[in-house]
Formats: sequence, structure tokens, C-alpha cells
Amino acid sequence: MSVETLFLWLDYAGIGFFAYSGGMLGARKALDPFGAAIVGAVTGMGGGTLRDVLLGELPVYWIEEPNYLAVALGGALLGYFTSPWAQAIATRRAALIWADAIGLSVFCVIGAQAGLAAGAHWTIALLTGMMSAAFGGLLRDIIVNDVPLILREDIYALAALAGAAAYVAGIALGLNPSLVTLGSAILALVLRGCAIQFKWSLPAIKLGE
Repeated sequence: MSVETLFLWLDYAGIGFFAYSGGMLGARKALDPFGAAIVGAVTGMGGGTLRDVLLGELPVYWIEEPNYLAVALGGALLGYFTSPWAQAIATRRAALIWADAIGLSVFCVIGAQAGLAAGAHWTIALLTGMMSAAFGGLLRDIIVNDVPLILREDIYALAALAGAAAYVAGIALGLNPSLVTLGSAILALVLRGCAIQFKWSLPAIKLGE
């Protein structure tokens, strides 16, 4: 599989999982299918849209290639209508958080790759990786009036930054791009997964009464 094909499928997967989390959250908030589809589409494509705008890649990717919109809407509706099933085997919140984690792990690498491909400095590639991974979820939570995951003490943006950094470092060292891509995404997923499973978090300041 070529690197281009790998990134294409990872892009679809990231959008799908993020949109799924948005659709599931829409069901949890008792939205109708149309509202859930909007939330899911924003979640799936928000980070990549911000990335393209900042890098001057206009029109943004999903306008030039409508298949991305179809994947986002499909993922959102799938999350919405399978929400009762997810709740039956676990909890909707757990399913939502894990779908979000998979989307984050994919988009931190895709965002970093886009930054490097646009000729940006490696520090900017780190930022585009982190923002691609976190911005869609940020918009999702704001729309439904939740405190965004990125603003909580959970290891969230830090996991995305670690995945982006691993990708940038691997490419700089001349390692196999496909292996670097998969390894960096897995690193971000493992970090985020450990934060979910073992309640890892950054210390929050404790103010006196």
C-alpha cells in the first residue's frame, strides 16, 4: 500500500470515528437525526478545516472532495442510531470517548503530515497535528454545551502532540513513512487509551476557599 493510499484511508477512518462520536453525543443529548448529523459532520471535519485554513490550502479538502462529507454524515448517523446498542453493552459515554480517541490518534498524524507537506516549520507541523486532532471535538462539545475534553485535566491534547511529534521526528530521521505513520498514530492512541483506562491526568491547580 502506498503512503498516499494509507493517508487516504486513515483520513476516512479519522473522520468516520470523530463523526460517530458526534452522532452518539447527539443521541445522548436527545437531538433529532438532522441535529446529530450536523454535530457529527462538524466533529469529523472541523479539525481538518481549521488545518487547511491555517495552511492556506483553499478551498478546504471536503469542498474539493465531497466523499469526505458523505463519510462524516454516514458516521454521524451510524453513531446516532447505534447509540442504544452501545449503551446496552457498555455506556454511551465510554463508546463516545473511545471513538474520539481513535479519531484523535489518526488526525494528529494527518495534521502533522499536512503541515510538513505545506512546507511549514516542524514546530508548526506539531501545532497543525494537535489542532487537527482536537478542534473537531472542541466544536462538538461546545455545540452541545459540554465542557470540552481538551479543557479538562485529562491527557488529551498532550496525546495528540506526542503523536504529531513522533511523526515529525520519524520523517526527519528518514524512517519508513508508512511505519512512522502507523507507529505515531498507535502511540497517540496508547497514550490517550491509558489516560482513559487509568485516569491519567495533568494536575489541576487547587484554589483555596
